[in-house]
Amino acid sequence: MSDEELTALMQAINNRYGLDFTNYERTSLKRGIIRLMLKHNMESIIELWSLILRDNEFFLESIDDLLVNLTELFRNPDVWIKLRENVLPEFAGKSMKIWHAGCSTGEEVYTMNIVLETLGLLNRTRLTATDLSTKALNKAKKGDYSLVTLKQYLVPFLKFFPHKDMQDFFDFHDKHATIKSKYQTNVTFKKHNLVMDSMMDKFDIIFCRNVMIYFDDTLKHRVLDLLHSCLKDNGYLVIGYYDIMPDYGKSKFGIYDVKTRIYKKISTT
Repeated sequence: MSDEELTALMQAINNRYGLDFTNYERTSLKRGIIRLMLKHNMESIIELWSLILRDNEFFLESIDDLLVNLTELFRNPDVWIKLRENVLPEFAGKSMKIWHAGCSTGEEVYTMNIVLETLGLLNRTRLTATDLSTKALNKAKKGDYSLVTLKQYLVPFLKFFPHKDMQDFFDFHDKHATIKSKYQTNVTFKKHNLVMDSMMDKFDIIFCRNVMIYFDDTLKHRVLDLLHSCLKDNGYLVIGYYDIMPDYGKSKFGIYDVKTRIYKKISTT
């Protein structure tokens, strides 16, 4: 696939659906397009182009292939331990608002609520969880995961909770398990395009983990401006282990803990 073909396809998608992928990291986009073509046994980019532009449902279903959703229960447990031991105690007795930007299928959101419960903050906190993928959001709202998937999360879970069992947090069925309802009631899931849509709320903590790896510098700057504007003074930003904070962002976010990629808002006023 040539750069010209990729650019033309992204422009056509923008014109047809109002979704601008032109500044996403090109290598990742090419991999996503090739993955999509292989999945549907397509032999040419023209075949994919034609189907995307004439079939709205196909395109909406294809977003998950174009943008890989990376999330796990207790992913990188050191992050959650740092939050439990050092960050969240600052909010003891207070109300909190947290935004999970790019929440994918919801594992991170429910991890956060489990951590909040350990500190007595669950009922004091409202979570907003957003993603571009309707399919991922629908799965996140259900909070239902296969037993095979949960087994993959067992190692990081036990690092955080060495003396707990997943049955403390999930209702288990034959081949799947559902997060207990008390971890769902304080969450609002909604569709949101991080690089195009505004967000009016102010948050104490924002998670944006392994999302910026798909953006070029232009989009990273735009997203960092949005995240900065949505954080309360001294609020925290948590990015992914694969994300790199550009120099532009270092004027807006100071390092709180370099190992776990936790930053703190720098006030510009």
